[in-house]
Amino acid sequence: MMRSKLAVSLLFLAPLPSAVWAQGSGSVAGRQRSANITIVGHLPGQFTDIDLDQELSRPYVYMSNGRRMGFDIVSVKDASKPQVIYSWALENPELHIGGAMSAMYLKSHGRYYLTESYQFRDGQGPDQDLAMIVFDITGLPDTSKVKELKRVRVPEGLGGMHESFGYKHSSGRALLFASSYTPYAYIYDIDDLVNGVGDRGIVGKVPLPDSASNWPPRMGNPRYAYHDMYVGYDAANKRDLYYGGSQMGYYVWDVTDLKSPKLVANISGVSGVTWGHTFTPDPTGRYVVTEAEYNTAPLRLFDLKPALDGTVKVISRPISAWTASWKGLPHNHEVRWPYVFVSTYADEFYVFNMMDPTDPYTVGYHDTAPGVELQGESTFGVDVRNADGLIATSSGRGLWLFHMDGFDGWNGHQWGLPNISSAQDWENGPDGAPKPTKVS
Repeated sequence: MMRSKLAVSLLFLAPLPSAVWAQGSGSVAGRQRSANITIVGHLPGQFTDIDLDQELSRPYVYMSNGRRMGFDIVSVKDASKPQVIYSWALENPELHIGGAMSAMYLKSHGRYYLTESYQFRDGQGPDQDLAMIVFDITGLPDTSKVKELKRVRVPEGLGGMHESFGYKHSSGRALLFASSYTPYAYIYDIDDLVNGVGDRGIVGKVPLPDSASNWPPRMGNPRYAYHDMYVGYDAANKRDLYYGGSQMGYYVWDVTDLKSPKLVANISGVSGVTWGHTFTPDPTGRYVVTEAEYNTAPLRLFDLKPALDGTVKVISRPISAWTASWKGLPHNHEVRWPYVFVSTYADEFYVFNMMDPTDPYTVGYHDTAPGVELQGESTFGVDVRNADGLIATSSGRGLWLFHMDGFDGWNGHQWGLPNISSAQDWENGPDGAPKPTKVS
């Protein structure tokens, strides 16, 4: 187990209270990985966001293909030989200025759906109001049964949709939380959406605080909308919480009542952070890992307890931070406590341990593109399949599948915690939530 620390004093990090900086051994000639990380399989290609189906009976990876303006469905039934079994692309991709951003799957009433979001920049090209396209993928592996169902347009916020998150709400609803170029993240009920109920299936909106000074936004610029997001159940307080990064920082909303979200925590005024990118809690919701997406930025860890308890309104000081390389540019991450799986734009795939959130340290890494420092060419997205611990990353060099020694699956109960992560229990709903009497 590697445990080396980097003691560096930087002006933009000066206010950190007793922050600990952990650094892996880094890639050197002949050493592109730690001994505990092995490649299971590799599929060459160019992919952006990635979503692993959590059911072993559905061994699929859903991958946005930004340049082709579409998505690919990859079978990992034989993880050593991943294969594209279905591809789809928007018509006339050469006319569109932007890309396919977020492939996300959901399940409701026995049907499986895949949503692919689109983001268009600067008002150029057609379909400026297209936010996402919804497909029925229930019939897989028979790809002839994949069917386009709906094209969702948001004319009130041109530029499309940057990111989304599928969530099984405590009410029993299968929801998609999605960014928009309006002062809100939209909440879609997937059943209402595909059945044409209401206003495009929108059942709620999460406000974007402090948006007036930056409004109207520059079309398709992700800094003017919620960026990455996460929704999880707060088992201790019996509520659904939305975690979103955006202008000036990170925000936590109580979305138990979908029509009336309530702000419960605010991380802002953080030295070196002008906007929030990725924002992920541990299974309890107390400790969070945040990312700011600039080259020298570490992942900062915060303790939300003072805000969740109502003793402070704003949290502005991290309790620690982690980085593997000052030029690595961490992009996305997945929390499977105590591990955090990190994709970095210009460096490598990393795993660090946050069991003590004030002292995170590297436990593994694999450099799939040694010597490459181009954004997106090393790793872009990352996901983890809880059932067996399969780890997947996406990049400009393809889909990579990994195994970490000793990590053969994840369930929060094995650690004495709620079984809560980005992986959804679409059949039973959130761990610890009362069973709904009726799904509307």
